[in-house]
Amino acid sequence: MSKISPNILITGTPGVGKSLMCRLLSERTGLTWIDVSKFAIENKCSEEYDEVYQCPILDEDKLLDHMEELMCKGGVIVDYHGADFFPERWFDIVFVLRTDNTILYDRLKERGYTGKKLEDNIDCEIFQTILEEAKSAYEEGMVHELMSNNMNEVTSNIDRICQWIVQWKIDNEP
Repeated sequence: MSKISPNILITGTPGVGKSLMCRLLSERTGLTWIDVSKFAIENKCSEEYDEVYQCPILDEDKLLDHMEELMCKGGVIVDYHGADFFPERWFDIVFVLRTDNTILYDRLKERGYTGKKLEDNIDCEIFQTILEEAKSAYEEGMVHELMSNNMNEVTSNIDRICQWIVQWKIDNEP
């Protein structure tokens, strides 16, 4: 059985606007949005707690086992700040959201990020860590970088992705 809708990975440093974009995209397209952090908690896919970063440590294998069946059906938007451990076969396209560092700094401070956690996430964006991970984990041409500094860019990105979905459906008609 072939998929009737594509699977999309939306990734990027925390604070770049992944969840906002995924929620709006899901509302507009009817695709299923999986916020991996919440999904992992709901399905008990964490090993322990990281005191430095103040977050659970993900059990990637357990998470992938729980997600496999959902991904095979298609029509899923996956929202996570990591990209390189998901199987390439799961996705039809990958979008890496990027944000200017001054904007990202303010967003993360507003979320309560401080110290090493704040510094490391800003460094991650400066050095394009998530973008580089995605490019090395997925086939060339599959990874697309999108700026996400304001609502105009978010809206434009959603329009662009919706156009891509329409074309995907045309190209993949049975």
